[in-house]
Formats: sequence, structure tokens, C-alpha cells
Amino acid sequence: MKPTFTKLPKKARNAGVLLHISSLPSADLGDDAYRFVDFLAETGASIWQTLPLNMPHDDGSPYQCLSAHAGNPAFICLERLVEDNLLKPSSLQANRDLAFDDAYSQYKHSKNQTLQNEFIKFCRENVAWLGDFACFLVLRKKFKHHNWNTWPTPYKNKQPAAMKQLKQRNAYAIGVIKFSQFLFFKQWQALKTYANKKSIAMFGDIPIFVAYDSADVWAKPHFFKLDKHKNMQVVAGVPPDYFSANGQRWGNPHYHWPMMQASGFSWWLARMRTQSRLFDLLRIDHFRGLEAAWEIPAHAETAIDGAWMLAPGDALLKAIKRTFPHLCLIAEDLGVITDEVNALRKKYNLPGMKILQFAFGDDDTNPYLPHNIEENSVVYTGTHDNDTTLGWWQQQDERTQQYAKSYVSKLPKDMQFEMTPVEMTTAKIPQCLIDLALSTKANMAIIPLQDILGLDGAHRMNTPGTIENNWQWKFDWQQLQTAHINYFKHALKSSKRSQL
Repeated sequence: MKPTFTKLPKKARNAGVLLHISSLPSADLGDDAYRFVDFLAETGASIWQTLPLNMPHDDGSPYQCLSAHAGNPAFICLERLVEDNLLKPSSLQANRDLAFDDAYSQYKHSKNQTLQNEFIKFCRENVAWLGDFACFLVLRKKFKHHNWNTWPTPYKNKQPAAMKQLKQRNAYAIGVIKFSQFLFFKQWQALKTYANKKSIAMFGDIPIFVAYDSADVWAKPHFFKLDKHKNMQVVAGVPPDYFSANGQRWGNPHYHWPMMQASGFSWWLARMRTQSRLFDLLRIDHFRGLEAAWEIPAHAETAIDGAWMLAPGDALLKAIKRTFPHLCLIAEDLGVITDEVNALRKKYNLPGMKILQFAFGDDDTNPYLPHNIEENSVVYTGTHDNDTTLGWWQQQDERTQQYAKSYVSKLPKDMQFEMTPVEMTTAKIPQCLIDLALSTKANMAIIPLQDILGLDGAHRMNTPGTIENNWQWKFDWQQLQTAHINYFKHALKSSKRSQL
């Protein structure tokens, strides 16, 4: 598959909705995903932003995955496999792993030459990661999901004789895993093609770091900061900030940047190639880590005792831009941002992010206040790491609420377009912040679906620094009422962001 991009509409102002695939009612790439594209097109939106599509660990976090390349097989729509004659209806009641086994068996016994050629081509185009990933999952199952650094030495170190034997004895299981990935990418490309035909661009998210317990680190440990026993020396995170007084200890390994650079950033370019096949736009999560990243001693329990370590972000971005000249990148530049980080972002003309929930309770110089937001930005009411806008408002003190109300009452007319100012009562807060976001000069505005639906904090997607009750939210079509659709459609048109 060659990278395919749909250009955003030529008009400067665009808008979209943030919703992960796991938050669809069916949580897969089936009918609900296509219906959501139809909803976006009906309202005049032109962008669908998701979280990373990769295969998560048991905690469900799309930012801690088993591979930087492999898609999440949980998103594969089994009903569509029945339509494609790869499954019998009875298989829909089976365990998903058994269903994929059945689909691969059906494929092996079929005479569908077109499908066979597509699978062969997929394996060839993804040879850089697919084989290692399949072997990794086979071994992970064999050793009861224990971290790869605890595996017997021949497997931990990928010794050639052990790997040859593994492949011979598990050829069928490896084939099932590869075929499952083929099905994921095939279904995603069908959805992306459908969206693109309706002028909807697919906007993805790429975590800057990868999980230690991943096929990436197991297969290419020399690209990461590990000791001679392949244990982490330092882990990634961020210092104390808005989200956490102790900072955040993510636990990801840091890159061995000299080795990365010596290889011409081959690992990163392979990763970007995979993502460029999936998305039209890509957000680089924790962009500031490309200039300098917070390194925490692996034995430390919190992120407080870390230090900033420089990264060759300029050289990396130069290599990415040279290899993928049409790739549209967005920088997640939240947190501790220095002049050096801003200079790196501006050098490559990458839009930054502005979050309205960070705007109030300060003074008129706050960079997140609507009147301070520049054109080359992506504005959000909140992100997946924030509370819903209603939940956020309900947690604010009276001083912050009064500041926000005073600000809105004095909003410059040139920011309002044709929009009717909304009174900042609690019930109207989500709509008010949506209107504010759409009214800014930012070229792109992204609104979480929870805010369009006016939902409270019980519907929050993730709370940073916690490991429970995250990544579980789903919406129901009954929640998306005609009034919500009409409101968002009117808001996009009034703010001159509609593609209709």
C-alpha cells in the first residue's frame, strides 16, 4: 500500500471531531464507523481524529502498545468477515482469536486469487516489522504474557537457531497473526477511502515513545537505552505539571539517539511509513521530546528526580520531511515548552495545539485564551487527557468561572463571526467553549464528541497518572440527537469552517 493522502479543503478554516474507534458503540471498523463518517459529512466537518490504532496491553491504553506498527485486531469487524466469506455466521459467537483462526483457515482453503495476491503484497510491503511482531506474539503467548526480558535467553536475544525453530514449529500461528493484521489494514483502508470520498480527512496520533514490552524493543534493542542485560536504565515521563504534582512516570524506554541517527533514522522512517498509510494527518504526541525529553532513573518511583536530555529532533524531522514531503504533521506542544521547542516546531511550520480548558483563571497574556491563538494552530476545547468540558467547569472555583464569564462578555466581535453569544450557564458551558474554539483564528478546530453531546466528567476518556477506569468510554447513537447535529452543523457554518 502506498501512502495515500486526501488534501484538506482549500479553505483555510477546518473543523473535526475527536473520537477513538474504541468509543464507537460497536468499537470496531464496521457499520458504526461508517455511520460516524456520515455524521461528520452531514454536519460539514472535514476531519475525524482518533487516538493511536495500535494493539494495547491489558490496560487498554493506546499509548502503551505491543507494536508501533501493528493495528489493534479488536477493531476488526467480524460481521464484515462474514460478508467477505471468510467466516461463517456461527463464528461470530466464538472467541475472537478462534474467529481469526477460522478466517485464516478459510483463506488458506479458498480459491480467491485476488485475496491471496493482496495478502502476499501486504506481507511484502510490511516485512520490516510484520514477521518480528508475529513471532513476538507467539512467544508472548508461550510465556504467559510475561515481559520479553524474562524469556529464556535464546528467545530473549532472538538467537538465530531458536528463531528458526520457532518459525518452523509455529508457522500456522504466525500466519494467523499476519493475516489478522492484513484484515485490520484492509478494513481500515476501506473506511479511510469511504471517508476521503466524503472529503473527510483521517487524523491520527503517534506516541513519541513505545512500550518496553513491545515487539519494537525486543526486535531492535540497540535503538533503545538498555543495559547489557537489556533492562531499562532510564524511563520516560514528564516533570510536575498541570496534570500531576509528582509529574508523570510513563515507564517507556528512551531512544538511543546516536544509534538511531547513525542508521539514518531507519526505525523512525519505517514507523512513519506505516502511519502515513493509515492517516492523512498525524499528531506527534509529546512533540517537545524531540528537542529534549525527561529522563527518569528506572528505579525511581515518581518523575520528580528526572532530568532533561537533548534529542536530535531537527535532524529527525529533516529526514521525515525529506522522505515524506506531503505528510501533514501536527505538534502536541503542551506542557513545559521552551523557546528551543517552539523554534523547532516553527522551523518545520508545524501547527501547535491550544486547549481552551487551560485558558482561564490567569491573565490576558495566557496563550490559550481565544484572542491569543494564532492561525497555525489546532484548537481544542479539551483532549482525551482532559475532563469533558462540562466536567471541567464543574470542578472550577468561582474565581475561574467569573473570569471566563467576564472574558466571554467582552469577546471581540471579529471572533464571533455570525455566532450568537451563549450565556455561560452550567448547562451551556460545552456549547459555549465549542463556539469559542470555532471562533478563533486557528486554521483547525477539533471538538471531542463528549462536548458536542454535553456530557459530564463520568464520560471522561482518560485521567493522566491513573491506571484504572480509562479508555472505556463509548457513546450510544441515542445520545446523538437531531438537536446536537443541527447545532454543530450551524456552528461550523457560522464560524466559516463548514465544507458544505
